[in-house]
Amino acid sequence: MSDDFNQRALDYHAREPAGKLAIHVTKPTATQDDLSLAYSPGVAAPVRAIADNPDEVYRYTGKGNLVAVITDGTAVLGLGNTGALASKPVMEGKGVLFKTFAGVDVFDIEVDAAQPEDFINTVARIAGGFGGINLEDIAAPHCFEIERRLSERLDIPVFHDDQHGTAIITAAGLLNALSIQGKNLADARIVCVGAGAAGIASMQLLVRLGASKHLIHMVDRNGVIHSHREDLNEHKQIFAVDTEDRTLEDACRDADVFIGLSGPDILTPDMLRSMAPNPVIFALSNPDPEIQPDLARETRDDLIMATGRSDYPNQVNNVLGFPFIFRGALDVRARRINDAMLVAATHAIADLAREPVPQSVLDAYGRDHLEFGPDYILPTPFDPRLIETIPEAVARAARDSGVART
Repeated sequence: MSDDFNQRALDYHAREPAGKLAIHVTKPTATQDDLSLAYSPGVAAPVRAIADNPDEVYRYTGKGNLVAVITDGTAVLGLGNTGALASKPVMEGKGVLFKTFAGVDVFDIEVDAAQPEDFINTVARIAGGFGGINLEDIAAPHCFEIERRLSERLDIPVFHDDQHGTAIITAAGLLNALSIQGKNLADARIVCVGAGAAGIASMQLLVRLGASKHLIHMVDRNGVIHSHREDLNEHKQIFAVDTEDRTLEDACRDADVFIGLSGPDILTPDMLRSMAPNPVIFALSNPDPEIQPDLARETRDDLIMATGRSDYPNQVNNVLGFPFIFRGALDVRARRINDAMLVAATHAIADLAREPVPQSVLDAYGRDHLEFGPDYILPTPFDPRLIETIPEAVARAARDSGVART
């Protein structure tokens, strides 16, 4: 990014008041009587009520609309392990998105914990005051253990957005892209470059949606993840396939789908040319994708392409998912976010892209026309129907699967 843009970003964050989040009071505080109700002695009444019946905390406090965005700072954006403190601008930014798009309040919490055990214990001990936990920017493979153990230990939703948020938006876009290309998920040969949190979670969700695991070739920095490798952790081992393919070049041959969650310029024109007719390319490394869209389109005129960038069509943007998924989970006081809720969110997002686009969206993007097709496989973040459709789909799945309290 340019020096000018970096300076504008610094100026933006430094503008008074510093940072991007603040706390505001929701009840009257104009008189002595107001204060006596807000704090002592009036506050004793809800304390006693909650002590007698813990569910009353949802009635008398903000727990039911409050999410903790929590990180250890080990995988911040594309910057790597910056440490917990330096991650705070990102966590505040996540809070801005929660509040702007779904009306969810956020406390950002940066935990200085070198070991998963320390992080897990810290989060578990403070979780009672929150309606949900959004884990953010935690490196693999620790992120898998952290999410699993906290989900088992806590009675509120725990959601690692880098895993499941990316997976949901990717899967929704892919379902639509394959449909346009005349293909179906069950028969698609899929190459996924990047076997970290996002890659593994995305492939797991695609399998739940009907993809064939034996047709998925995951590729890490050591090549194709195959059944004869002895350097695989338990999470990669799930996707080890019996194949003679060893390189990304091998894996791309006759593949229907390329999903990149790795780094820039990894997919070469020759690899793209070797793929099956009507391929789908999701080059999601940000800001520099696995292949530049202009180069990809020069190489193949029959592809559908998505990136993580807002300046190209078909942006895979997690803000389409996490605010609304938590909105639905909080609305029914869900105990967790389970597979049924992830699948419901995926289909809700995919289906919304097939509906006529409202004028307000066209105005927001300066467009005269948008319709379902090769350059519009996902809704835009400013689509007002997201808040109307996704939370309800998630809430319904929570109720149907038995994890909703209300």
